[in-house]
Amino acid sequence: MGGLREECGIIGVYSTARNVTSDIFYGLVSLQHRGQESCGIAVTHDREINHFKDVGLVNEVFNGKRLRELSGHMGIGHVRYSTYGTESRENNQPLVLRYIKGALAIAHNGNLVNSAKLRKEFEQVGAIYQTTCDAEVIAYAIARERMGAGSIEKALCMAMHKLKGAYSMVLTSPRKMIAVKDPWGFRPLCMGFKGDDIVFASESAALDCLGARYERELDPGEIVVVEDGKAVSIRDHCGTGKKSVCVFEYIYFARPDSVIDGQLVNNSRRLVGKILAQDSPADADVVIGVPETGIPAAVGYARELNLPYEEGFVKNRYITRTFIKPDQSARSASVILKLNPIKEYIRGKRVCLVDDSLVRGTTMQILVKALRDAGATEVHVRICSPPFLWPCYFGTNICDRGQLAAATSTEAEMARNLGADSLAYLRTERLPEILPDMRQPGFCNACFTGKYPIES
Repeated sequence: MGGLREECGIIGVYSTARNVTSDIFYGLVSLQHRGQESCGIAVTHDREINHFKDVGLVNEVFNGKRLRELSGHMGIGHVRYSTYGTESRENNQPLVLRYIKGALAIAHNGNLVNSAKLRKEFEQVGAIYQTTCDAEVIAYAIARERMGAGSIEKALCMAMHKLKGAYSMVLTSPRKMIAVKDPWGFRPLCMGFKGDDIVFASESAALDCLGARYERELDPGEIVVVEDGKAVSIRDHCGTGKKSVCVFEYIYFARPDSVIDGQLVNNSRRLVGKILAQDSPADADVVIGVPETGIPAAVGYARELNLPYEEGFVKNRYITRTFIKPDQSARSASVILKLNPIKEYIRGKRVCLVDDSLVRGTTMQILVKALRDAGATEVHVRICSPPFLWPCYFGTNICDRGQLAAATSTEAEMARNLGADSLAYLRTERLPEILPDMRQPGFCNACFTGKYPIES
C-alpha cells in the first residue's frame, strides 16, 4: 500500500507450571498488525531452547501440530516487517544462538544506529554472521560480555554501553527470561501478570488477548529479569538517555485498544482529529476516515465541527501482504480491492478524508480518485501527522528524503498531485497535546523536525 511500516512486535511468557506456547501464539496473532512478513516462536523445555520461524502470517506458519512440537514453560515470539534488514528467511526471529555459556534466544524491535560499526568490530575478532539483522549484532555483544560476566543479565547490562539506538527486546537463556528497553525508550514494551505467570509484550492489547493483567510499561533503560517465577528490575541504565517514545505508536502503529505509558491510543487519535478540525477546518458535508487508523481521528474531527461521520470505505480484510502487485495498474486495483468506497455516502457531497500519514502519496492519490469516481464534488485531505521531512533510523521504514512527498512539494503542490481540493497536516507544535496522560512525557519526532535524540 506504500504506507508506513514498523519493524516488528514481540512477546514473552514465563510460567513455572504450564506450557506457554499457545499463549505466545495468540499473543502474536494480536500483534500481527506490527509485522506481516514473518513470525517465529522459541520455547525452553528442560533447559533446551527449541524454535521454529518462517515467512508468513502467524496462523499460516503455526498449526496445531507445530505448536505441540514447541512445548515449553517459557518462551518468546516475534512478528516482523523488514526495514534495514533484507526480506529473507535468515533474518526471521527469534534468533537462537548457542555459544560456550549455553544458549540464547532473542526477539528484537527497533534499529541500532551503530550496527554497522559493531558488526565490523566483531568481524575483526572472528565473528561470522548468518543474518543482516541487528538482533544478531546484539546477541554477539551480549555473548562477548558473558565470557567475563557472572550472569546473562550482567552481560546484557555491560553490552548496553555499546548499543546505540532502538531496542525493545525479550530474551531467554535456559533458566531465565529477560525483557529490556533501550535508555531512550523508542519502542513500547509492557509487563503484565496472568495469575502467577509473567508476560511481556509490545502492546497491552496482547495482554488483554491472553486474559493477563496489565501492570506497567517498562521504563527506558530498564532490565527485568525473571527467574524461578520472580521478576527483578535492574535500573543501571535508566535516566542515561532522553526519553523518546516514537510518537507514531500513538498515531498509527499501535492498536487503538492498547495503552502505552498511561495513554490510551484511541484517545490520542481522537485528539488528533479534534486538533486538526480546530486548525484546518474543511467546508465539507461529510467526514470519512481511511481504515483502520484514520477512523478514530475522523470521528474526532467530525465531532469538533459538528459534521456527520460516515464509514465511506469498506475494508477487505482478506487482502494481505501476499497480494501480488506487479505493476502500477495492479497496485491501483489492489488499493480499491482493499478499500472500496460506498457511493451512497459520497455521491454529490463535499468529502473531508482523514488519514494517519502521507509518505509518498501514491495510495492517497488513488483514494482521492476513487472518491471522485464515486461522485464526490470536492475532496479535502487531512493528515493526522506533520509532514515527513527526514528519514527514520530507529525502526520505521521512513525512507530517504528524495522519496518523501512533503520534502519535495509544498502543501498546495501536493494537493494538486493528489487531485484534492485542499490538504492540511497536523502542526508539529501541537503533538504534545495528543499525549495528555503520558506517564513520563518525552517522545521522538525526528522524522518531522530532523532533530534526532541520537546521532545516526
